[in-house]
Order: sequence, then C-alpha cells, then structure tokens
Amino acid sequence: MTRSILKPATLSVALLSALAVSGCQQPQQTAPVADTGKAAAASAGALTLDESKLPPVNRFQVSDLDTTKNACTDFGGYVNGKWQAANDIPGDRSSWGAFDMLDERSIAVQRQLAEEAAAAPSAAGVEKIVSDFWATGMDAAKINAQGIAPLKDRLAAIDALSDKASVATYLRNSAAKGENVLFGFGSSPDFKDSTMNLAYASQGGLGLPDRGYYFDKDKKDKLDAYQAHIAKVLELSGVPAADAATQGKAVTAFETRLAKASKSREEMQRDVSIYYNPVTLAEADKLTPDFPWTTFFQSQGLAAPAKFSLAMPAFHQEVNRMLGDVPVDTWKAYLRFHTVDEASPYLSDAFAQENYEFYNKTMRGQKEQKERGKRVLKTIDGNVGEALGQMYVKVAFPAESKARMESLVQNLRAALKARIEKLDWMSPETKAKAIAKWDAFTPKIGYPDKWRDWTGLATSRDSYIANVLAATEFNYKWDLGKIGKPVDRTEWGMSPQTVNAYYNPMQNEVVFPAAILQPPFFDPKADDAANYGGIGAVIGHEMTHGYDDQGSRFGPTGNFENWWTAADAKGFASRTDKLVNQFSAYQAAPGLMVNGKLTLGENIADLGGLATAYDAMKKATAGTPDPMTDGLSRDQHFFMNWATVWRSKYTPDFLKVIVNSNEHAPADFRAIGAPSNLPAFAAAFKCKPGDAMVRGANKQVVIW
Repeated sequence: MTRSILKPATLSVALLSALAVSGCQQPQQTAPVADTGKAAAASAGALTLDESKLPPVNRFQVSDLDTTKNACTDFGGYVNGKWQAANDIPGDRSSWGAFDMLDERSIAVQRQLAEEAAAAPSAAGVEKIVSDFWATGMDAAKINAQGIAPLKDRLAAIDALSDKASVATYLRNSAAKGENVLFGFGSSPDFKDSTMNLAYASQGGLGLPDRGYYFDKDKKDKLDAYQAHIAKVLELSGVPAADAATQGKAVTAFETRLAKASKSREEMQRDVSIYYNPVTLAEADKLTPDFPWTTFFQSQGLAAPAKFSLAMPAFHQEVNRMLGDVPVDTWKAYLRFHTVDEASPYLSDAFAQENYEFYNKTMRGQKEQKERGKRVLKTIDGNVGEALGQMYVKVAFPAESKARMESLVQNLRAALKARIEKLDWMSPETKAKAIAKWDAFTPKIGYPDKWRDWTGLATSRDSYIANVLAATEFNYKWDLGKIGKPVDRTEWGMSPQTVNAYYNPMQNEVVFPAAILQPPFFDPKADDAANYGGIGAVIGHEMTHGYDDQGSRFGPTGNFENWWTAADAKGFASRTDKLVNQFSAYQAAPGLMVNGKLTLGENIADLGGLATAYDAMKKATAGTPDPMTDGLSRDQHFFMNWATVWRSKYTPDFLKVIVNSNEHAPADFRAIGAPSNLPAFAAAFKCKPGDAMVRGANKQVVIW
C-alpha cells in the first residue's frame, strides 16, 4: 500500500496506492550508488547530459498572476488563469500542468541516456538492458515485420483449451510467466507483521477503470466503445470480423459479471482492511474447488505457506463459478483478447494504433499518439525502471539537492510533531502513540541506497516484445522470491526518474524520487517561501498520509493496528466528514461532482501537509525580514507556489476518468481546497468572512 502525491505507486502486484491491483514492476537493490552529484563512469563510457536539449523549467512568476481576479474569491484563477489560457494541452497528452511539464523534462533526460547507451558498442550491465529495450523498441520496421508472430505460441495454447480444467491449467501457467490477466498475485508485507512478506491474491480481470463503467447509464458510451475495441483487437489477431463481433459481446458480458463481484475503487481506497484476509491453503481450496490454491502455489514454484491473504474472496468464488458455467469458447475469447490487448503497445502499428484509439483517445480524449520514443521510454520505465534510474541519477541529481532536501525534511518533521502535540481534540493517550509513529518515520530522498540486481534478465536486439515478456517474467519471479522472507526496507516503489512522491504505511516511510526535486516544487536557488510552498508541502503531504483515514490504521512499525481511543476515533471521523462534504460540493464539470469519499485520503494529506509546511516556513524564517519578493509577501508567495504546483488542464474525457476512478481530486480543487481552511491564507490576502476562500467556522476543517 502506498499513498502518493499525484498518482498510485507500484509497490506490489497485490497492493497499490490505496491498494488497487497492479502489475509486477518493483524496485530493489544491489551495489551502492556512486556520487550522484556528477556524471559517473559507466560501463559504456562516461554518461553525459546536454542541458540545452531539455525543456525549460516551470517556475512561478509574478507575471503569471491575473490581477483582474480576486485571490479571495478565485484563487485558482488569480494564480493560474493566465497560464491556463495561454497553454494548450499537447496533442499527445490528456492533461497538462506542472507535473506533466516536469515529466517531459525527465523524459528528455532519459532519451539522451537511452540513445547514448544504445550507440555504445560495449554496453554492459544496466546500460545493456536499457540499450536493448531502446534499440528494439525504436526498430519499427522489425516490429511491423514480426506482426503478431511473437504471440503465436500463447494464442495456440489458448486455442487448444477444451474444458474448465484446461482453462484453470492455462491460468496457472500464464500466471507463472507474470501474465495473469484475471487477478493480482504477489508479495507485500504482512498486515500483522510488517517485517515479513506475505502472499496476496486480489481481484482483477477488468479492462475498464472501475466496476461502475459496466453498469452506470452515464458511462454506457464507454462500455459500448470498449466492446467495439474488444472486437477490433480480436479481428486484428486473426478472428473473422463476424466472429470477433460476437465474441466482443461475450467478453463484455464476462467482464460485467466479474465487475458485479468486484469491489469499487472507492471501497478499495477507503477500507484497506479488505486486502487482508489470511487463510490456509485448505480453507482457500474449499472456497474455490475448481481453482485449488494448493495447486496454484505449486505451479508458481512456491512452497506451501502457513497462510496467505485471499483478498476479496467473493470475487474468487465468482471466478470459480465461472470456470464451471461459462462456455470454454467465451473463456478462450476473453483470454485471447487480453493477451493481445496487453501486448498491443509492443506489437506492429495496427495493434499499437488500436490500443491508442481506445485507451487514450476514447477514454482520455488524447488527440494524437505519442511518438515512438516516448512510448519506448515509458516501457523501459515500467519494466526496468530502476536500471534506467541508476543512469539517470548520475547526470540529473546534484548532491546539493539531496542535502537541501534532508534539511527540509527535518524541518517538516519538527513542524508536524509540534502540530500533533498542540492538538486540542486528541487525548494524551492517542497523542503519545501518534508521536511514537512520528518518531519512527523514515525518509528516502532521490535514489535507493542499494540498486537492484538484474542478474538473470536476458535481453537482446532480436525482439521488442520478447524483451518486455522476459522482463515481465523476471520481475514476477523476483517478487515471488520475497514471499515468506523478511521485508527489505531499502527497496523503493518508484524509479528515480518518476515525477511523484509517496508514503508507504507498511514501512512508515516517505519517499521523494529525484525527478520531482525541481521547480516549481524544489529549487536550491529559490527563497524559502517558494520551496516550502512547493516541495515543503509535498513533504508534509506524504507525512500526513501516515495520519489520513487509512494510514492512521497502521502503527509505528507498519503493522495494521488500532492505536486510537474510541472517543478520538469518533472525533477524527467527524472532522474528516467535513472534508468529505467540502470536496463533494465541488463541481468538476456540469453534472460531474468530485467524490469526496474517494479522494478523502489525499485531501487530508493536502490539508495537513500545507499547514505543516507553513509552520515550518515561519519557524525557518523567524527573526528575518520579509524580502517582499516581486512585491509579494513571504506568506503570499508561499500560497502562490502551492497553487502553481497544481496548475493543470484536462481533456473533458480524462476529467471524467479522474473523477470516477482516481483517489486524487482534480488539480484545480487541490489548489484551493486546503488553503481555504487556513486562517493564514485569509490573513495573507486580507480576505473577509463570506469570501469563497474563507470557510466559515462551522465549515472550516481542522484535522492535523
């Protein structure tokens, strides 16, 4: 389970973000990193970076302010309105903002490194892995010539299925290669003993973002488009058009049945306990006799555990029933579609284009396909991200940035402790335990202290998808190898080149990858107001996740435990309910309201993080004159940079996806939601009671 500032972080196949099902890419360990303040010698020569080829950094500028607007009534428009009017969403994206702009900069760095590695005749180690992915991914002629041939054996195995027993065998065999399309399976810390890894099985199998897409009338157009997409993919794979259309209907009905047995995104975000259902193999076998878990563990090369977590047991029971009453031909169509669909980005142009047409254009409103280089870099990051990250930090993360961040983290820690100690709604008993959790926080900054060992991953210049499939199986087996073993606390859940940050409650750690440590978040040359309003608030956000509605259910060591008195838990809930109501009143588009329950954890973290960062800034600057930079007070600059971090635009389709399935509220509301609850904001801009950015005493939310 991780809580991130922007988007879910992949820590395990079973637990992601507020624990949604994910793939199997995870970070890891091995040799200590070299001094990252300079370009270090690599196996293929010294890595270099041409700064002139990078996009410019995005900083807050006073000229961005729209002085025709009032900060007290339209703070988002006041800070970001001119920027939004002047900036269009690039055709190859479905959103554009501070995170996206930094992502483009990170991608530009990664591209130089990948090109340099691919051109080196003697690339070895991580550079060889990156160079093989890059060279094969950029070879469009070879990819097109190979067509669907790389999947021939997999499709033949599906075509040969004849009964429910053979379907179950296929599911086990494909899972052993890391290609389980039906449910999530992997390692994660035991909720009750976070020092040891446990096996988790969770729900999965759906091609749409959330179960509601299969039932809600206002999403029927997306379901219809998905059915057409299924038929098109099947047709591209060799199924006659008429048969593909029939199979498309059957697969849609199949997934609709799975969706009825699935938990919603809101349920998964707001109750992490549903992921922890420890059972013995014998107990699990009784629940799903047609898919015995004893046999599944054997097929994955795993020793029989004393217990494992069979999360969402009703989902697995429904799968068991479907093995018995769904026609084998429907199973074959479902498995064929998902096998080809998940491989489509790495196949010939026809498959990649269809994948874009549905998932990016139809679902997200993206106007054009990303150019091949960006797509290949995304593939590298998703499959061997830490290998590329090992190269990235050698050229893109100055040592002084890490030192400055360490200082900021300590200042934020002190400010958070002071806020907890001053809480007037929490009893001394619970407060002492909250401080104990604070005392156990572990920060990780920039890059892992140990890099992952990629020994055993065989890549080549022969086939792009072969490299992807090899990495998929390698990562899955690496993940399974942790089951039943102690948790390695040096591992990371994001690559250094990721523009994001996260909190992991099962290790009680806050993590800040190198790529986010740039303007507008962090600038070693900027004043305190900008840095505390940017990365300071991000640090506070991640720390506060330890005390949000789900993170607060884990103790100092990462164990799932109740450390609250009944009265304090009730008081906490009454305060978080007010935050639910605040965000549920925001209208993202006509008729499209923000889901205050789904986004609660992130909104708690924003509110606590911003308040903590403000306190830390005031303490750090105490006794020093206000520089009045560009005529703005220090406090004004602080809140303005917070809003700058959240400047963003979305396509209408992607905005709907965010509201329906993402645990983060649309960025416009994050820019104004937390500040409107802080008296310091009202004082900074001389706002009056009744102004939109001043929440009345009965509506003001104060938690941490």
